[in-house]
Parts: sequence; structure tokens; C-alpha cells
Amino acid sequence: MPNRTRVLLATLSLASMTLLPIQAASADSRRPRLADDSADAARAVHAFHQALRSGDSTAALSLLADDVVILETGGVETKAQYRSGHLAGDMRFAAAIESQRGPVRVTVRGDVAWATSTSITQGEYNGRAINSAGAELMVLSRTAQGWKITAIHWSSRQRRQP
Repeated sequence: MPNRTRVLLATLSLASMTLLPIQAASADSRRPRLADDSADAARAVHAFHQALRSGDSTAALSLLADDVVILETGGVETKAQYRSGHLAGDMRFAAAIESQRGPVRVTVRGDVAWATSTSITQGEYNGRAINSAGAELMVLSRTAQGWKITAIHWSSRQRRQP
């Protein structure tokens, strides 16, 4: 191969390698920043809890994806099952007892996010003393309408007395 052709190929290769990062950065700049994604996903989690506390089933259900799965007390529920089952009780419980929620930690990978948090719930509900520690995992998917909750896993245990 003539020397001139080698120089031309080397120049073109070098030029294409330097342009790729610029194009990738330019494409990434059109996407929301990861911090914005995390904050938006956390807001969806907070809005769901606020809807439960205020008894707004329409708002709570609007934050759930149609194919959501809810894992609680050893069972798995669909959105329809949650709507006709635990939702009313969850709203009554959330309104009646103050729960101290820890920070929501969000991890985003593309159009999927997961949020974890813990809570301490103390008070009385239906004549029963409540003193429990809880953990929550929510998986969210980015949609045209914003982040939707696609899975919830709740667990809790009685707290030991000091």
C-alpha cells in the first residue's frame, strides 16, 4: 500500500475515533440527567405514599403500571386484586398511623429504576399496638407519562423493645 494511502487511512481512522465521543456526548445531552431521573423516580414513590395517606385511590392507582405486581405478606397481587383488596386497608392504615420513612435510595438503569427505603411505624390501629420496622422495594419503568411503579415488595417485622 502506498505511503500516501496509509496516511489517509490513518487520518480518517483518527478523525472518526475523535468524532464518536462528540456524537455520543451530544446524544446523551438530549436525555435527562441521571440525577433528574433519580429525583423523578423518587417523586413517584413519594406521590404514591402521599396518595395512600390522603385516601386518594385514583392517584395511587394512576402511579401503578397496568401490569404491576405487589408482593406483601407472602402473596402476589395484580393491580386489579390490589384495587379490590388491600388498597382500602393500606389507605386506612397510612392515614391512621404515622410512619417515619427513611431516605429513598434510587438506582436508574436506562428506562428502569428501583427505589429502596425503610420505615418505622408506631401507634395504635384497630385497638392493636403497632411497633414495626419495614422495608420497601419499588421497581419503576419510564413511560411517556413519567415513572410508573411496576413492582412493589413490602416487608415488616415487629421491633424489639429496648
